[in-house]
Amino acid sequence: MVAYPADHWSGGPEDRKALRLAEVAARETLSPVERLEIMLHPWVGLVIMPLFAFANAGVPISAADLRDPIATAVFFGLTLGKPVGVISFSWLAVRSGIALRPPSLDWGMVAGGGMLAGIGFTMALFIAGLAFGDDHLNAAKVGILSASVVSAVLGTALLAWLSSSRRVEGPSRTAGSTMRQIIDL
Repeated sequence: MVAYPADHWSGGPEDRKALRLAEVAARETLSPVERLEIMLHPWVGLVIMPLFAFANAGVPISAADLRDPIATAVFFGLTLGKPVGVISFSWLAVRSGIALRPPSLDWGMVAGGGMLAGIGFTMALFIAGLAFGDDHLNAAKVGILSASVVSAVLGTALLAWLSSSRRVEGPSRTAGSTMRQIIDL
């Protein structure tokens, strides 16, 4: 038996053989198709599906559509109206006793979720198709798509900031506790 230094011990030959055997066993527990699925999932979820959805939306983007009042109304309805609605009705439900807010879910996180609710795609496009004629449909689609991008960015940024501040400051003082103080007034 070979002696290894105490501060640089990596086990004996039997231990290394057992580790190699465990590595092979772990690799073989997943089929090649499952490994391929795991490898491709981020690409499909974050690149291919959004491109497919965008291509199927059939939206010719033009600067004139961005200035259209319908696009502006749809944009503000999704980016401002949805978060205000989610936060307001969540607060009303908690305040009236209809719902309980888990202690780990502060109001800042509810606000972040409300911002993410502004992401509208399939149902918003469906309703726009029913509500508007061909002359205004493209403006509504541009409003939906731009609001979805802005809502996704703002909601993700808020949730990431709240999560990072929670890690730095600890659970005792988060941005949500400030929101809780405002709501309790």
